[in-house]
Amino acid sequence: MKKYIALLTLAVISTSPLADDLKQRADASRATVMEFGKTLKGKMQQAMKAGGPLNAIGVCNADAPGIAADMSNKKGWEVGRTSLKVRSASNAPDAWETKVLNDFEKRKAEGANPKKLEHYEVVSENGKKMFRYMKAIPTGKVCTNCHGQNIDPAVNAKLKELYPDDKATGFKVGDIRGAFAITQPM
Repeated sequence: MKKYIALLTLAVISTSPLADDLKQRADASRATVMEFGKTLKGKMQQAMKAGGPLNAIGVCNADAPGIAADMSNKKGWEVGRTSLKVRSASNAPDAWETKVLNDFEKRKAEGANPKKLEHYEVVSENGKKMFRYMKAIPTGKVCTNCHGQNIDPAVNAKLKELYPDDKATGFKVGDIRGAFAITQPM
C-alpha cells in the first residue's frame, strides 16, 4: 500500500486534535458527497423518466454544475466532480486529483471495490493548508447510456454538440467514471 494510505490509518487511530479534525472533515466530506450524489441521481432519474437519455444529458450539462456551485457556496468549500476522461474541460483534474484518480484505478485493478474508494489528506497549496477529499464514482448501468461503448446515435450527436472535446465515453459497468472532489480550507 502507498505510504499515504498508511498515514491515514495512523491518523484515524491516533487521538490527537489533528486526527480528530481530519476525521470530522472526512465525515463532513462524505456527507456532502452523499448529498451531491443523491441530488444529482434524483434529477437524472426524473429526466430519464421524462425523456430518456437524450433528456438526461441536460442534467449533467446544466444542473450538475449548479448543484456543485450551490454546495460550494453552502459549505464554503470547493465541491465538484472530475475524471481522467472528462466530458467538459471545466472538470479537468488538477495534479493532485490526477494522482488520486490514477491511484483509484490501480487499487481497482488490485481488486478494490470502486464504491468504497476514497482518499483524503492535508496538502499545502500556495502556502495554505487545505484538506482534500475524493470519492470514486463507479459507472452504473444507466451511466453507459451516455458514457458507454455503444451510445445511441441521437444521444451521441447531442453529446458532440454540447461537448465537442468529449473524452468521457467507452466506460463499462463497474469502471471508475470519475470522482467527487472536495477542497476545504484549513
